[in-house]
Amino acid sequence: MNRYLPLILVGVLLNAMAQLTLKQGMRSIGHFSFSMESLLKMTLTIGLNPFVLAGLACYVISVVIWLLVLSRVEVSYAYPLLSVGYIVTALAGWRLFDEGMDLTRWSGIAVICCGVWLITRTA
Repeated sequence: MNRYLPLILVGVLLNAMAQLTLKQGMRSIGHFSFSMESLLKMTLTIGLNPFVLAGLACYVISVVIWLLVLSRVEVSYAYPLLSVGYIVTALAGWRLFDEGMDLTRWSGIAVICCGVWLITRTA
């Protein structure tokens, strides 16, 4: 196993956490429309939402980790592992936000898992 795999996975999990906290932030704000009249109000509402701020912080940290990874690992190894984030966010969306998970989505997750397993074997 590549010794940087745990670092890659931390970055992936932070990226997934960013998606989930941003989703929660937007759930708390609700639907909005982009219009010139509401632009300033919505920008402030979104920009000051604690979930949105937490999600952006997770993104920043994950980018720093990603830069560290790219300085040490082949991109052809590291980048496909980002697909683990799809699995984490799909499962978390299903459990936390009661989003639908049909057979097609479960099948996609299985394919991603197989691909990640194959990639980690090349390290």
